Amino acid sequence: MRRVAFVLGSLVTAGIVAATPALATSAHFNFANVTTVTSNSVTVSFKEAGLGNSLNSVNISVAGTAECINGGSNHPKAGNKEAESASGTFNVSNGQATGSLTMTAANLKCSPPMTIAWTDLVVTDTTFSDSISIPGTFFAGPTG
Repeated sequence: MRRVAFVLGSLVTAGIVAATPALATSAHFNFANVTTVTSNSVTVSFKEAGLGNSLNSVNISVAGTAECINGGSNHPKAGNKEAESASGTFNVSNGQATGSLTMTAANLKCSPPMTIAWTDLVVTDTTFSDSISIPGTFFAGPTG
């Protein structure tokens, strides 16, 4: 009887150990990039993997700076910029989440010929504290 209990216990332990890697997560972004820039908004698309199969969704946010840029490609006043952000909940399927978020600079007024530029873009999975930066400056068309 002890032998049977030992064998069954060993099989259960082996099953748990073998199943553990399937539940493990190693959240990381495969990509995050700017897909659209309009006169006052920017849309960022992303794909995150390594989320495991135990979650139904993750919370993703994007943050950045919108600033007025003059014709000489300069930022004329410190007051002509705003920190912006957007967030959403995205479904997890096969350990991955994909989607897009749009930030809008609703209160930033740039007098023509200035345009809005987006910088310091960071996409963050607030569920796993995973993030990725999007390097560069992204320009919108003329505002009016």
